[in-house]
Parts: sequence; structure tokens; C-alpha cells
Amino acid sequence: MSRIGKKPVAVPAGVTVSLNGADLTVKGPKGELAMTFVPDVSVSESENVITLTPNGDTKQARSMWGMQRTLVANMIEGVSNGFTKKLEINGVGYRAAMKGKSLNLQLGFSHDINFDIPEGIKIETPDQTTVLISGIDKQQVGETAAKIREYRKPEPYKGKGIKYAGEYIFRKEGKKK
Repeated sequence: MSRIGKKPVAVPAGVTVSLNGADLTVKGPKGELAMTFVPDVSVSESENVITLTPNGDTKQARSMWGMQRTLVANMIEGVSNGFTKKLEINGVGYRAAMKGKSLNLQLGFSHDINFDIPEGIKIETPDQTTVLISGIDKQQVGETAAKIREYRKPEPYKGKGIKYAGEYIFRKEGKKK
């Protein structure tokens, strides 16, 4: 049995949920998100609480139960508070800046990298070595942060590259004489 799936999802004040068959739409102060449930899970809504139950006792239904519940919780969290990822840039000459609707990255290559910001994502650069990625869709925020980090992953010898805030980089000792 799914311990995550058993928990009902509370709907906070200011967030409206509309359930139409297998389609769920969540509206909040930050925006609107929608999803369609898989046939293995049934959904019910009552008095600011969303409850999910599996249809049958198959392995597929039980695994989808917890995942669908987490997706609903993330949607509600996203439209009410939003999600943010913070990236830190380490290295001499490595910097980031906003240029119009794209993020300009200087990462030690012979050219600058211009990263086009996807729809629904907001990127800020409070200083040259910090990038803040925010939005209402948790999956989209994480994917955007991963794409930016992929341009120059942190290396283990000097720690140069783009890393998540709070990420530990395993450091190696260099060559010895």
C-alpha cells in the first residue's frame, strides 16, 4: 500500500479546484495548472480535500496512486506559493546576466551561451554568480535548472562550474610530484 497515496491533499484558501471526470484544473494566485489522471486512479473532492484511490490491486495501479497524489500536491503548492531553484556559478570569469528574454552565460568557452527562457519560467540574476529560476510547475522549473547546469557541470578538482545551491561537490586531490 502507498503511504503517500493514503494522505489526502488539502486545498488551501485562495485555491480553487475543479474536477471534471479524469481532468483536474487548479487555479490560484500565481496561475493555473491542469492535468489528466491515469485510468488506474480515481479521484474525489470534498470540502477542500482531494482524495485518491487506486482502481484495483495491480502493481501499476498502486504505483500510479502515490505518483498522481504527489503531482496533485505539487500543482496546489505551485499555484499558491510557486517553486524556486537557485544555481551558483563558480570559476574565474564565469558569469551570468539577463539579456532581454534570454540568459547570457559566460562559462569559459570561446563563445557566450544564450539560453532562451521557456514559457512559464522566470529567471533572475541578483548577482553575476547566482541564477534564480522560479515558476508554478515543479517539473518545468527543475528541468530548466538541469539544462542550465548541463552547460558546465562542476568538476571535482577545482569545483568550477554551475551547481545547485547547497549541493556538495566531491573534491579530488590533484597530481602529486
